[in-house]
Amino acid sequence: MADYDMLVIGGGPGGYVAAIRAAQLGLKVACAEKRASLGGTCLNVGCIPSKALLHASELYAAAATGELTKFGISFKGVELDLETMLKEKAKAVKELTSGIEFLFRKNKVTWLKGAAAFEGPNSVAVGENLVTAKNIVIATGSEPFFPPGLVPDGEVVVTSTEALDFTAVPRHLVVVGGGYIGLEMGSVWKRLGAQVTVIEYMPSIVPAMDSDIAGEFAKILGKQGLALRTGMKVTAIARDGAEAKVSIEPATGGPAETLVADRVLLAVGRRPNTDGLALAKAGVTPNARGQIEVDGQFRTSVPHIRAIGDVTPGPMLAHKAMDEGHAVAEWIAGHTGHVNPTVIPAVVYTMPEAASVGLTEAEARAAGHELRVGKFPFLANSRAKTNRDTAGFVKIIADAATDRVLGVHILGTMAGTMIAQAAQAMEFGASSEDIALTCHAHPTHSEAVKEAAIAVRGPALHI
Repeated sequence: MADYDMLVIGGGPGGYVAAIRAAQLGLKVACAEKRASLGGTCLNVGCIPSKALLHASELYAAAATGELTKFGISFKGVELDLETMLKEKAKAVKELTSGIEFLFRKNKVTWLKGAAAFEGPNSVAVGENLVTAKNIVIATGSEPFFPPGLVPDGEVVVTSTEALDFTAVPRHLVVVGGGYIGLEMGSVWKRLGAQVTVIEYMPSIVPAMDSDIAGEFAKILGKQGLALRTGMKVTAIARDGAEAKVSIEPATGGPAETLVADRVLLAVGRRPNTDGLALAKAGVTPNARGQIEVDGQFRTSVPHIRAIGDVTPGPMLAHKAMDEGHAVAEWIAGHTGHVNPTVIPAVVYTMPEAASVGLTEAEARAAGHELRVGKFPFLANSRAKTNRDTAGFVKIIADAATDRVLGVHILGTMAGTMIAQAAQAMEFGASSEDIALTCHAHPTHSEAVKEAAIAVRGPALHI
């Protein structure tokens, strides 16, 4: 007899959701987690603390820069108390990680504390203990990836983990990588007073996003003071006392230059976290990229061992892992799980936010679609006008023949929230006409989605 019906390895967004849902469905469940707290990278040193700092830094900047004077609100002698800001961030993290512990207790999920490694297809060593399970779910997430020669030292050259806890605002922060993590953390420290330079190898920031969004996004961030050096590569980082010398040159070749910074954030990307799992003992072999391949029910080559989240192919996003955690529990409990991999939204939580779901215009055309594209700027949106925050736009991409929505891309203050409407519409196979004919409350930012949908088939109303 196995000790558990299901053992989850990893207590991050995918793992803890899988454990809770399986327990709710009547299974005897355990979750192995080596951190001192549950929630994985996301809750402890990722999504949650970074959003706390993004919000706090936005409030500070609004007060300190005179941004609110046009509303009749003036401040004098605004001071940054970084220690208090970091404490409030830590408080939010503690509340949420403790909340997962409560949910484990409520649903009778056993938390096995310690690092896990396979001893066989059904047996796993967790710390000093050996446990067995009928079904095992690998949900160990990902860890930062470092190109050859670019290695953090935890002091001057750091990862996003250390960048969440700088005890002083850097004079010059060089961010290596113009993706989600780099832009978010760069924005935080820029608002708090640092000079920030972002180095991105590709010709544009957030290269996976729609080119219209990326182009306008870069203009806005540039106006905010971030120096965006796209099409550049970092060839070396040399520690020099309390500083680092960052050697860069054009990605296509050209003269080199050196940047001097007191902090360097390596935010190039992430890789699946499978080191130490002893997968070979379970009969599971990762692919060439270190990912664990799975089928539509998240089964690996060993059917009772499943994998979800960042260790599998696909975007490394917490909400994707959470949906997969819910679905894998359903499958194991004998029900039907569902995750639509083509409708996974992505958000950059800067100010403004950038959000997308589905295909970019380039991807849709490359797939052979004839397209109709509708756009609507927040400059013409009544709520954005009243808030005096009109940067960005909504872009909807639809198939010309069927009018089915293939992708939605939003750059604006409320983009991360608004993208949920687009994702739900696409999940139901909506046409742009379906969105255009849906009544949207007035005045709201979401009216821009309706207007962009109208613009797919003809002129928008308010422009």
